[in-house]
Amino acid sequence: MENGRNSNRLINEKSPYLLQHAYDPTDWFPWGEEAFEKAKQEDKPVFLSIGYSSCHWCHVMHRESFADSEVAGILNKDFISIKVDREERPDVDHIYMTVCQAMTGQGGWPLTIIMTPDKKPFFAGTYIPKEDRYGRTGLVKLLGRITELWKTERSKADDVSNRVIKAVRGYLNPVGEGELQAGVLDHAFEQFARQFDDVYGGFGDAPKFPRPHDLFFLLRYWKQTGEEEALHMVTHTLDAMRNGGIYDHLGYGFARYSVDREWLVPHFEKMLYDNALLAMAYLEAYQATKNEVYAEVAREIFTYVLRDMTSREGGFFSAEDADSEGVEGKFYVWTPEQIKEVLGEEEGELFCACYNVTPEGNFEDHTSILNQIHVSLEEIVKERKMTMDDLQKRLEESRKKLLSAREKRVHPGKDDKVLTSWNGLMIAAFAHGFRVLGETGYGEAAAEAVQFINEKLRREDGRLLARYRDGESAYLAYLDDYAFLAWGLMELYEATFRKEYLEQAIDMSKEMLELFGDPEGSGFYFYGKDGEELFARPKEIYDGATPSGNSVAAYNLIRLAKLTTDDLFIKEADKQLKAFAQSVASSPISHSFFLMAVQFALGPTKEIVIAGEPNDVQTKEMIRLVQRAYLPDAVIAMYPQGDDVNTMKYWIPDVDGKTGAREPKATVYLCENYACRAPITDVEELKKQLGS
Repeated sequence: MENGRNSNRLINEKSPYLLQHAYDPTDWFPWGEEAFEKAKQEDKPVFLSIGYSSCHWCHVMHRESFADSEVAGILNKDFISIKVDREERPDVDHIYMTVCQAMTGQGGWPLTIIMTPDKKPFFAGTYIPKEDRYGRTGLVKLLGRITELWKTERSKADDVSNRVIKAVRGYLNPVGEGELQAGVLDHAFEQFARQFDDVYGGFGDAPKFPRPHDLFFLLRYWKQTGEEEALHMVTHTLDAMRNGGIYDHLGYGFARYSVDREWLVPHFEKMLYDNALLAMAYLEAYQATKNEVYAEVAREIFTYVLRDMTSREGGFFSAEDADSEGVEGKFYVWTPEQIKEVLGEEEGELFCACYNVTPEGNFEDHTSILNQIHVSLEEIVKERKMTMDDLQKRLEESRKKLLSAREKRVHPGKDDKVLTSWNGLMIAAFAHGFRVLGETGYGEAAAEAVQFINEKLRREDGRLLARYRDGESAYLAYLDDYAFLAWGLMELYEATFRKEYLEQAIDMSKEMLELFGDPEGSGFYFYGKDGEELFARPKEIYDGATPSGNSVAAYNLIRLAKLTTDDLFIKEADKQLKAFAQSVASSPISHSFFLMAVQFALGPTKEIVIAGEPNDVQTKEMIRLVQRAYLPDAVIAMYPQGDDVNTMKYWIPDVDGKTGAREPKATVYLCENYACRAPITDVEELKKQLGS
């Protein structure tokens, strides 16, 4: 009991989102056969509500309706109510979100579905206010209408659900085989160029999402074609996001999206996946441009993740809420008076000038979101007759003091469950950070997260699981879990050259083929052949807030095919690229991560093997040069002298031919477009060959 309230069935769950609803008067069930069996026995429709712990509008609907005795009374009398955490059950969420989009033309969370006891949906929506408002039918009235429909015109509900299921099954299988040509890459670039906001960066109008994989594609397009506009779109977007309010200028890390065109007002929740992918985008931009600002942003993201989003056991938490004390953004915003109270008048006035904090404010209740969108530090330096170095030192000192003061505020809620898929992305980011920046702590963070997953998120038989929280691992891992983690393992191999990571990536990819492959077709299903059977088994290819599992699988298979020359991976990579050719060709901009696999397959590529004594000075220098160069078109392996070459041959068959001479000093073997150059034993020659 909490504050005199009795708990419901959700009190026994581990999901922070479900636990937020554990004291609702609504008689919630978790997703499971118990709920559906009860619905059948009592002949009631099922009210399904899907959300996640850091979702602002989920909190609003919770306060207005699910914690309200009137709404709870209706739901408890006439419905069986089920709560689902979309991050624990992305299979359920994906299917019913597709239903919502098919029925209403839009989607989002909270997701509201009403369906028959056999899981067939006949109503879909998102946030619904308790009472009629702004042209929206309120939940009280809606539930009354559906109850009447269920009792008097059941056949209408059955007809709607059958039509919806028939239509949605087509949406959920976007396989359309064909051959993708290089022209699809040009088409994608042209689409991005048309949508690019040349004033504020990003693509389209408000709301704006970061979508880092769009930037990955454009960087590679610039690398392959020399098209400077592609590079400009990347750097201008990264600069604009870093200056905007979407970035936390005190504690670091990016919010999920901006509600406006300028990147000023964020939806304040912070997601692990955004910060993993954005860290990689800034790292790749640093590799491509050598602009130290991008390296610094990546370091700041990692500082945030290590400080606030890393468990003592080594796994990475999922998200931080947008709300604190029931108010969105309250934790993050400031007034000039609050800043001067911490910093004093002079330093406070300077900080306000540099971060656009004004008496009028740029957010609710005359508060300000820190940003530098229309701020010129150069002009401030000039006006105040100071050096940029002096200004930066003073701002850094002020930032530390303000962060310390902010720490005393009521913090937003934290979703501390560990998701295998999002951890795979963060492992990839930290591994890439170690590779590019050379900071050992980043490599250690990635390695500890891999160890955490191996120890906590594997069943006794080795089957990967999707979620860990509070000592419990649960849910069979999905395609995204396998694909994202294999990507992270390959990045960690290329950062450390520890062959166990490559071995794990290979084994995981083979298991992915077995569990999610379509024996009668192509492309990968979202949930495994051993998973719960829903009314459809989807194949996802759209690259949205995160890239799709099919896109990352395609990228992984291409890399493994080129690295190992294993016939299995060569065949499966080719099959995967053909599987979704029609969908990708029809809207390249919607499949930017998949296009990275296409770029790798169709463009000029490199295979690089470094041979040498790992502790030798020249070996280390060659590794440093290769790892820090921007080589998105390369697979990289190392043969440490002294290792058993037969062991390496098992994973990378070509290594024997590249190390058979047993060069007396560190050597780099560089092959491009199926032709190998002369072995490189001179550091300066390697710089020349790499274009660094």
